[in-house]
Amino acid sequence: MASGPVVAGPDGHRLGRRGFLGLCASAAGLGAVAAACDHPAGARRPASAGRRPEAEQHRPGDADWRITSLGPPDAITGYTDRVSVAPGQECGLHVSTTAASFRVCAYRVGWYGGALARLVWRSGPVRGRARGAPRVDSATRTVRADWPRTLTLATDGWPEGAYLLRLDADHGHQRYVPLIVRSVHGTGRTVLLHAPATWQAYNLWGGHSLYEGPSGAYATRSLAVSFDRPYDKTGAEKFLTYERAAVVLAERLGIPLAYTTGTDVHHDPSVLHGATALICLGHDEYWTPEQRGHVTRARDAGTNVAFLGANTCFRRVRLQSEGTGEGRTVVCYKSSYRDDPFYPAHPAQVTTDFRQAPAADPESSLTGVLYEGYPVDAPYVVHAADHWLYAGTGVRPGASFDHLVGVEYDRVTPGAPVPEPLEIIAHSPLVCGGRRSLSDSAYYTVPGGAGVFATGTMRWVEALVAGTGELGHDHGMDARTRAFVTRTTENLLRAFAEGPAAEHRPAPRPNTRELYRSA
Repeated sequence: MASGPVVAGPDGHRLGRRGFLGLCASAAGLGAVAAACDHPAGARRPASAGRRPEAEQHRPGDADWRITSLGPPDAITGYTDRVSVAPGQECGLHVSTTAASFRVCAYRVGWYGGALARLVWRSGPVRGRARGAPRVDSATRTVRADWPRTLTLATDGWPEGAYLLRLDADHGHQRYVPLIVRSVHGTGRTVLLHAPATWQAYNLWGGHSLYEGPSGAYATRSLAVSFDRPYDKTGAEKFLTYERAAVVLAERLGIPLAYTTGTDVHHDPSVLHGATALICLGHDEYWTPEQRGHVTRARDAGTNVAFLGANTCFRRVRLQSEGTGEGRTVVCYKSSYRDDPFYPAHPAQVTTDFRQAPAADPESSLTGVLYEGYPVDAPYVVHAADHWLYAGTGVRPGASFDHLVGVEYDRVTPGAPVPEPLEIIAHSPLVCGGRRSLSDSAYYTVPGGAGVFATGTMRWVEALVAGTGELGHDHGMDARTRAFVTRTTENLLRAFAEGPAAEHRPAPRPNTRELYRSA
């Protein structure tokens, strides 16, 4: 067996300390804006619940959706009291700003002829007010802003999809607040799964995340994080980096789409019923066991599943109802799992890595791959160049795409639970923490007919905009890599939208033993 590197993970601990080795052993022009966009906050319009988003793409877009000035962190920031809303459902927006007034613009993300978003709604001027310091729970170091509601958003007429609420302060500074207008039904549609629990895990607003405290030390991290606070940086950094480009590509293809979040699937999996595919976007690390169970059952019933990132379904979390609503707190004790109140009486709910005791359940039984290391920067190397996923890319065996493997990676790990038949279609040598290993893209099918694909790299969605300057960084990836990843992802989305992949695409050719002969 090729031994994986024991290196520092994103939480500052060595992978060996997380028990990895033990397990291995056993992303145009400005378009016209619909007049309805000028309705002030609270104005009612005909409801469009259930309007299918593929029709939305024929409407003109608005290329001025981007932030042009962040300003200081307290210039303007905010959060919603719902992670997602059903079409027509209201939610509250909580805002703090040093400006005398601000406006809110709701942009729906999509293709829109290359504009990449459409202005769906805009508020009138809203009085601004700077709010007080956040509250920090002493036991779990959970940060909550606990600001009063500033205004209510009525989402009548908002099509399903991913939204960026842009807060525009009168002094010129801006921030985003992400919001998903979720689909109620997914039958016959490809479901895009957004990852707000992971957004929140990395959120340092107020000084604490699930990774560090104000000093930067892992020991002072939060043990639980709340949605009742803004996101740091732009307000939507994780969505913009790891999800937006995949949404735009899926909408450009015109396939029937539905939208949801991991926290919504936790509470109600009905959007998965009859769905042709579920697409887990570029960084979806934090899952509840309930979410995982619902996704696994959908797979077994014939829903194709794709994992466009790495490190997916790695952390087991619990949702608690505190603050402004149900499931507003994400609990994850991680390496301090013995301090979790659910330990040891409720082992399957203890919040640590899925592969870790108690109730170890490695993610590979769903994803086909295991998270192995961080940080890494390596070429992506094609192995099965004739695989249907690579059709039209022009690749040959050994074709290489610099920097596409990073910053975290997965691999097929002999000895870990993996569905069969499984085929490794990219097999990329790398060095992580001074030790040699491999990153794998893998495809498998299940008896119910579903196909499952995992890219094995965190940079897949970022590569969809490589060379465009859209993210401000490309990790060295270029237009050639963008073309390869785009065509492969198009092949994936089109095939998965047709229904159970095993019924209309070639079967996997098992090759794990061949590629890992020393295992």
